[in-house]
Amino acid sequence: MSAKKSAEPSPESIARSERRRMAAEEGARAMADAERRAIDVRNNMARLRELREARDAADGDLRASSSPAPASKKRKTKLSR
Repeated sequence: MSAKKSAEPSPESIARSERRRMAAEEGARAMADAERRAIDVRNNMARLRELREARDAADGDLRASSSPAPASKKRKTKLSR
């Protein structure tokens, strides 16, 4: 005797397919959110890199235009015994 599949799905299979559909939707939302965050991080890193390079260039120009600072004298300390 062979069991035929009925044309109407069982409540268990309906629930299972609904859970799979919801999991797939949630996974797609999570992947999109993670990608959006990664893009935001890369944009922020690029912005900070530009600021750092501009600051370093300004510091380099300032050092080149200013006169060198006088060398400070280092004192040697004697150890008392």
